[in-house]
Amino acid sequence: MSSKPNHHAVPPREPGGPPDSRDRQRSLRLKAAHHLPDNALGEKPDENASIHCGWGRLIFADTFSDSRSIVETLCDEARGQRDIVFYVTSPHVALSMAPQRVFLDPSHTFRLWLANYRPSRQRPQGFVIRRLRNRSDAEGVNRIYAKANMVPVPTDFMLENVSSRRLTYLVAEDKDSHEIVGTVTGVDHYRAYNDPQRGASLWCLAADLQARYPGIGEALLRQLAEHYIARGRNFMDLSVMHDNEAAIALYERLGFERIPQFALKRKNVINERLFTGAEEDTRLNPYARIIVAEARRRGIGVEFEDETAGLFRLSLGGRTIACRESLSDLTTAVAVQRCDDKALTLRLLARAGVSVPNQMEAGDDDANAAFLKSHGRIVVKPARGEQGAGITVDVRDEAAMKTAIERAARVSAPVLLEQFVEGEDLRIIVIDGRVVAAAVRRAASVTGNGKDDLRKLIEKRSRRRAKATGGESRIPIDGETERCVALAGYAMDSVPEKGEAVTVRKTANLHTGGTIHDVTDQLHPALVDAAMRGAKALGIPVVGFDFLVRDLKGPDYVIIEANERPGLANHEPQPTAERFVDLLFPQTASSRP
Repeated sequence: MSSKPNHHAVPPREPGGPPDSRDRQRSLRLKAAHHLPDNALGEKPDENASIHCGWGRLIFADTFSDSRSIVETLCDEARGQRDIVFYVTSPHVALSMAPQRVFLDPSHTFRLWLANYRPSRQRPQGFVIRRLRNRSDAEGVNRIYAKANMVPVPTDFMLENVSSRRLTYLVAEDKDSHEIVGTVTGVDHYRAYNDPQRGASLWCLAADLQARYPGIGEALLRQLAEHYIARGRNFMDLSVMHDNEAAIALYERLGFERIPQFALKRKNVINERLFTGAEEDTRLNPYARIIVAEARRRGIGVEFEDETAGLFRLSLGGRTIACRESLSDLTTAVAVQRCDDKALTLRLLARAGVSVPNQMEAGDDDANAAFLKSHGRIVVKPARGEQGAGITVDVRDEAAMKTAIERAARVSAPVLLEQFVEGEDLRIIVIDGRVVAAAVRRAASVTGNGKDDLRKLIEKRSRRRAKATGGESRIPIDGETERCVALAGYAMDSVPEKGEAVTVRKTANLHTGGTIHDVTDQLHPALVDAAMRGAKALGIPVVGFDFLVRDLKGPDYVIIEANERPGLANHEPQPTAERFVDLLFPQTASSRP
């Protein structure tokens, strides 16, 4: 979840505020608690006030004398920044002064009167909320911003403001992995511009949608509210996109009220989607949508053949290219066959000097048993197929192998037996001969709460994964899930202890509930070289290789599969869609870094 707030000192009797008597009582309590003089809440705010937040300036419109000064200040926005003017009371006047340069932000402003706040009885499970402390925390915050397509904040800026009384950075830290899984920023208006109403605002609330635990966004929001209550602030505002129904429902449940305040932003590249009115093609899956959006941004024409299948044509000048997601006319039918036939894939890669696991086609019982005995643990998979269908990982006995062969055969024949290799599941994307993105894919797992059985935990986790991926990722409750649960020493009706992690699938495929974690900047050069040599051996312009590696920063690996139609949307914020469209229409490509 993410929000980018709107806040401002508004007249005492604004719509949505509490009655005058409650205002007066709150003011008296506030002054008594802080030993303030009678006129403390009537102080004059700073003129033409703003505060830099790293991603841009928060400009407080109520401290300006006229609309023209507001617009001039906003138009002085620095390159690569996103300034926001909050608490605009006459947006129509401001817009008339620079209609080609500024626009009205399509967000709602919500306010929480802190005197009405009610704390939760439940404590965060599996994570802690704390202040940002160091460079590692700041880098973790920016990783979450990148995933949410939010403007990053320079690490040094965050570190310089760790002890600031104007800005407050909170993070959610996973207790086990110590990864930063959520963040929120607060602005103290009194400290920022001597706000006579002693307000505060919430900014950049974002949680890692792949985090193991629910409730991170709510916990961060509550902690920030309690922080400002302790400081004696009156209210906390935020701004949320008008169509973010899930976030709005959360805010209203916690007592936020919508108030009639507006925000202005500059017409820049960062804000382009907000002022162009471009609608997302909701009929497309995320893998096609990301490419279509990038093509349209460059002025490339889009014609749909079949939205359900992700089929479309891109045209510019006299060039037209048909695509099915990341599979295009530039990928030949022969190259597709090289990837589709998993046995052929490994043979071609091995001839190119790329490391691959041992493999054989399933035959009679004696031959199969001999292969299993020689390796101890194997993988059984159909020779053709995608999205993990029919694959059984970590088979250790003949009975399980026989069942796995039958399962794979229902997807495609022949069936392959493959050496099981320990390691992390790594997907590397190669476009036009270059490594563009890499991500570790981790198998679906659930964490016990001491109350729910595994079946219920899986169902809950599956719903969260589906919500986070637009329905692309779900954990199926089937024979393979039951087998993996049994391998972990449980049954489906077992109740794991609180905090106990249970892996419920062996394959790390996104479509069966796996999670994806960007590691592009961590790859050992040997892995990069292997991926580029593999793409050349297969003669394919766009490909996703599945590696197994013990250490991302080490040279050891095996490649187990190649995907001729990799999901580019899975690798945001890496520029996969940009590089794909560069390949198709090189004349539209900007210079690469």
